Amino acid sequence: MSETSNSPYRVIDRAAQIEVLASPIRQEIVDTLAALGGQVSTAELALQLGRHADGLYYHLKVLCKAGLITESAAGEEEARRYALPGEATRALRLAYRTDTTKEKQALRKFARALLKVAQEDFEEALDMPDLAASGDARELWASRSKAWLSREEVMEVNGLLQRLCELMSQPRTAERDRILSCTFVLAPHIARPKRRGAGEAGDADPDCAED
Repeated sequence: MSETSNSPYRVIDRAAQIEVLASPIRQEIVDTLAALGGQVSTAELALQLGRHADGLYYHLKVLCKAGLITESAAGEEEARRYALPGEATRALRLAYRTDTTKEKQALRKFARALLKVAQEDFEEALDMPDLAASGDARELWASRSKAWLSREEVMEVNGLLQRLCELMSQPRTAERDRILSCTFVLAPHIARPKRRGAGEAGDADPDCAED
């Protein structure tokens, strides 16, 4: 795990640690600790996650052993408190290394877990009575876009996503009284050959490069 002094988050770059985060509940625990900040009790974590505390202990131990969170010294199980290492307001982020099969497999598992959490968040939010689903202050949004971009535009997209990460890594304050989650995936595509039966000759296939 590495970091820079001016970064709002800590970077995870070891496949073994990424494997530990390839679990929806562990991702939720880490994200919730980052959002709440400071030392958080098991009871408060359970309340925020809508889960029983008994179901969190195993995952908390795994995260502690991997060095992804820290546990405060306490005699009673219920009194134990957890936080992110170092500055508690610095969220965890992954460094994407694809040099080895092990690293790529860890990232695949992590992405599957991340998208599962995002789906659960979205579906749960649909039933909230005070949900803002439109307007400038909307809180629910699922979207997908696919487009051709120049190198400069890719850099602009990365800048916007970086700014989003910074906003989502801010500590809780009196004004920041609404907790939200945000998941995104940016991925390149390879042009595929035209599929058989996709259409008559001359028909455009939006997923393929022109012949």
